[in-house]
Amino acid sequence: MSQTNLATCPSCQEPLEPGDLFCGACGYDLSAAPEPQAGHPANADGGAGPAGAPHATWPAAADQDSSGSPAPVQAGSDLPGITSDGGELPAGVRFDGPPAPEEYALPAPDPRAAAAVPPAPAEGTAEGAAQVAAQGTAEGTAHAAAKVCVACRTGRIDGDGYCENCGHAQPRERDHMEQELDAVAAVSDRGLRHHRNEDAFAVSSVGLPDGSAATVAIVCDGVSSATRPDEASAAAAAAANEALLTSLPAGTHPQQALHEAIIAASEAVNALANEPAGAMEHDRHRHQNAPACTLVASITVGALLVVGWVGDSRVYWVPDDRTAHPSRLTEDDSWAAQMVANGLMGEAQAYADERAHAITGWLGADAYELEPHTASFEPDRPGVVVVCSDGLWNYAESAEQMARIVPPDAATRALHSAQVLVGHALDGGGHDNVTVAVVPFPMPPQRAGSGHEKA
Repeated sequence: MSQTNLATCPSCQEPLEPGDLFCGACGYDLSAAPEPQAGHPANADGGAGPAGAPHATWPAAADQDSSGSPAPVQAGSDLPGITSDGGELPAGVRFDGPPAPEEYALPAPDPRAAAAVPPAPAEGTAEGAAQVAAQGTAEGTAHAAAKVCVACRTGRIDGDGYCENCGHAQPRERDHMEQELDAVAAVSDRGLRHHRNEDAFAVSSVGLPDGSAATVAIVCDGVSSATRPDEASAAAAAAANEALLTSLPAGTHPQQALHEAIIAASEAVNALANEPAGAMEHDRHRHQNAPACTLVASITVGALLVVGWVGDSRVYWVPDDRTAHPSRLTEDDSWAAQMVANGLMGEAQAYADERAHAITGWLGADAYELEPHTASFEPDRPGVVVVCSDGLWNYAESAEQMARIVPPDAATRALHSAQVLVGHALDGGGHDNVTVAVVPFPMPPQRAGSGHEKA
């Protein structure tokens, strides 16, 4: 029986001592646990990345998660960074050419956009740090001009969604949504099989105390078997975005801020369980359960990339240099991933099982236990971050497959690239709602007030 070098137990995540053969908390046989695989990106502490099954051990943080364990956090100055093939960066190595972090100055907010979404500065925010008001959720913002019929192009739309001139039913606003914010973009589509879009997203940018800017991308996927999944995803995206726009300007480390934002999103979804479901009032005998959704998010600031998730939506890293290795930066909360992580099945066997995509983690009042996952990365070269629901990655599951369908100019044409990725899922069958955000990394200097949205 060989000794293990794992930092935590793959079964219960209890911290381990070097040379442990069994977990002292749950008795798990550590000799059966897979060691970190080569070729995966390293986490901020140099351990195996999420794609490599074992979780990394993070320094203790002030807050705790729902199980009483320390919230995962890592000081930005301690991050060694990674290369695109999973190795550690040589000391002092950073990007070759892109702007240094101090060049990411946040311009003054556009007063017109600020009037649409008034920011509430957090206490402790450094003087001069301002939120970029051009932000949005997948629910969309109200258009200044009244909508006209998509059929006759002249009639106004009544409150029930029908044209007052020709009577044509209009597409629902959430059926297809697009948003572009500076160099970042997100697209969400109902797909070809679902009767409504149960996904939601938020993209935003916010000023930090040092004058730099952080860019946020959030994707939430409603659990279709739950009641009101569309409301759950919208509530989670909005709550997480609002939490980040408050905590980041106050100087909270992005990884800690994202952990807290996931908790805020969970509380927003939990609150829906106590509200009456108006859509169900016509059928009081229909079974109802708690609204639920998954969440995945990324924060980019300077040379730091932070990801966080609960559920099976994912983040992929695709370098601009396609000869370098792409990576998946999240590990699914799913039955298959759990079987592989616990050493009970091989990856091929687990994902071939009909239970493979059953999720084991989600946001909602009936969730077993909230376990937000976060990780920090410092890539060594420019690329794009793809934040997506399973409606996309079901048609491009591996990092290599995802890299093949991301357009080569994604870093400079984020909206077009997001449209292409959604189109790929629709061409593949569109069996699910599909949502994707494309985030260039590192972010170019931002122009406040340039965000716009299409429905």
